[in-house]
Amino acid sequence: MPKVLVATVKPFAPTAVKQISEIIQNGGYEFVLLEKYGSQDDLVSAVADADALIIRSDLVDREVIQAAGKLKIVVRAGAGYDNIDLDAASGKGIVAMNTPGQNSNAVAELALGMMVYMARNQFDGSSGTELRGKTLGIHAYGYVGKLVSKIAGGFDMDVYAFDPYIDREVIERDGVICLESAKQLYETCQYISLHIPANEETRGSINHALLSVMPEGAVLINTARKEVIDEVSLEKVFAERPDFRYASDIAPDNAAKLKDAYPDRCFFTPKKMGAQTAEANINAGVAAARQVVAFLEEGDRTFQVNK
Repeated sequence: MPKVLVATVKPFAPTAVKQISEIIQNGGYEFVLLEKYGSQDDLVSAVADADALIIRSDLVDREVIQAAGKLKIVVRAGAGYDNIDLDAASGKGIVAMNTPGQNSNAVAELALGMMVYMARNQFDGSSGTELRGKTLGIHAYGYVGKLVSKIAGGFDMDVYAFDPYIDREVIERDGVICLESAKQLYETCQYISLHIPANEETRGSINHALLSVMPEGAVLINTARKEVIDEVSLEKVFAERPDFRYASDIAPDNAAKLKDAYPDRCFFTPKKMGAQTAEANINAGVAAARQVVAFLEEGDRTFQVNK
């Protein structure tokens, strides 16, 4: 009987585990659960005889791939998949997938929550500002960006977006103003919500040239990846602009330095928590289980992210 391994240092909610196991077992497959494991060696050992693997933020590197003698598919329960070595997976003919859209509402709500938190001076009791009438720039208009625009509309913000991979008509259909470049987005918008992936093109791309041209009262919200921020530029902008603020659900490497120097102008969650809601936890896990079964039974590769 083919074995499906669910390996999560950060466990799925019990309700999600129950639904995942039912989907896998009803498909005729063996369900194996590895939670809160102590080291990467535990994952390496567990994956040795697995036919399919479901993970969250767990690292599926070349060592894991090489140890997986029977593995046919690995699914990351979530949108980002930079924790999977895609080249190594492709080299062994292993299909890698993500579950796009399942965590999107949770991330979008967190982004708007962070905007409110920073606008109200981290709830320190002083007089803050309102979001109504402020300009919001959405950098990447995918699943999350689209939901951010919808929620921001409820705050009566003026919403703009830049995404070279999305047709202008798609963006404008949502009542969002489509801009032609990242520079134009940052020049226009007081608030920027980042939703770009971390890849060769984007790493370090949010730099001084972009951040320094933001309007007065600039607020950068990052629920994407820390790697997309040029941290040297970030420190420079903080030093140059007393009006600049930054909030992220993944702390930069220089977080301690920034918090020490600018405690009232930056905020970082203790861990990445964009998808940390009960609903997202269930949605992503269930979607991953269904994708595994669909692939093993029908060869469905709809959400494949490698070649």
